[in-house]
Amino acid sequence: MSERIREKLNILADAAKYDVSCSSSGSDRKNKNKGLGDTGAGICHTYTEDGRCVSLLKILLTNHCIFDCAFCVSRKSNDVKRAAFTVEEVVELTMSFYRRNYIEGLFLSSGIFKNADYTMERLVRIAKKLRLENNFNGYIHLKTIPGASEELLTEAGLYADRMSINLEMPTESGLKLLAPDKSHDDVKKPLGFIKDSIIALKDEKKIIKHTPKFVPAGQSTQMVIGATPETDMQIMYSANEYYKNYDLKRVYYSGYIPISYDERMPIIGSQPPLLRENRLYQTDWLMRFYGFDVHEILDERNPHLDVDIDPKLSWALRNMENFPIDINTADYKMILRVPGIGVGSAKKIIQARKFGKLRSDQLKKIGIAYNRARHFIRCADSTFQLNDPDGLRIKGLILSESNSKYLKIPQNQLTLFL
Repeated sequence: MSERIREKLNILADAAKYDVSCSSSGSDRKNKNKGLGDTGAGICHTYTEDGRCVSLLKILLTNHCIFDCAFCVSRKSNDVKRAAFTVEEVVELTMSFYRRNYIEGLFLSSGIFKNADYTMERLVRIAKKLRLENNFNGYIHLKTIPGASEELLTEAGLYADRMSINLEMPTESGLKLLAPDKSHDDVKKPLGFIKDSIIALKDEKKIIKHTPKFVPAGQSTQMVIGATPETDMQIMYSANEYYKNYDLKRVYYSGYIPISYDERMPIIGSQPPLLRENRLYQTDWLMRFYGFDVHEILDERNPHLDVDIDPKLSWALRNMENFPIDINTADYKMILRVPGIGVGSAKKIIQARKFGKLRSDQLKKIGIAYNRARHFIRCADSTFQLNDPDGLRIKGLILSESNSKYLKIPQNQLTLFL
């Protein structure tokens, strides 16, 4: 690798680290015609659900940008070293790194130079050359450029496994505060177009067997958290809207890392809101996999998530009239709402109780967090209680037994907008 390419790689890989929306779950592109790569297991620069750590080449095409978003390290007014890859350089890097087993796919984003179509056309050319000229069947994630034409979005969807476009700030007012030239409408239009195109091709496949794959791993978006004063309720209500209206696979929440001296945002040296980010992901998980409606978790009376306990436990303590439940008779939906019981454990409980009533020792073997769940359930060997469960007392007991790594991290950014 030449020194010139190495320097570009250092600059543009470093600039890409602020984009966290690089999961690849859901794609099933298979190797064919003795090509390179296979995305069947999913590729991302993180840990998969089964604990595997996988990697991808995560870079910007360029960090030149015509916009001046206050929260972005690549904003045009920022005094940073600029660089740009050519189409051929990105293709060569991807193939070279893959052959050496350094990566399993490509995550490609870009600043916007000249205009949206000029930038998007180059992203599409890279994906197209990888697929058609280099027979690359590995994972490709392309960032959609706001304002790009529908023709380019259609072509991109034929070669990418996943596409994403960043919402940036959770609310329109927050976006206007830090990026007055941008609007959420610029994001909604391509999200809606890609959603409709996916649906149309699925319907076409019912009639025509050989239809092309179109964004098989779906769409995702990202919000920057902590740069503007939105409440957790506003953040999650916005995420819920985009899940419902655009069939997103994931919404990512990226804690703002202070990078500039701007009085509108947290100052350099402020702690990133890591605990808050974690709580938002937990809430997102409850919405997607545990059957919770966002309005159950956050409302006008509870606009912020608890710092000291997770959102599922917080909901349970606010709704103690629903507990304790009988683990041997309760339905699956209610078992899922018990703190300390996950999706896998709930399914095992449903299966195991077909063979007899479950006792506490059996529940422990199934794998639930019994010390937490025991406050909310009754099983075959539970002792009878005369008094109604006291939420405050239960919270104190659970906290006294907990050992969360997040509570050891200073969270001074949580108070900056109060």
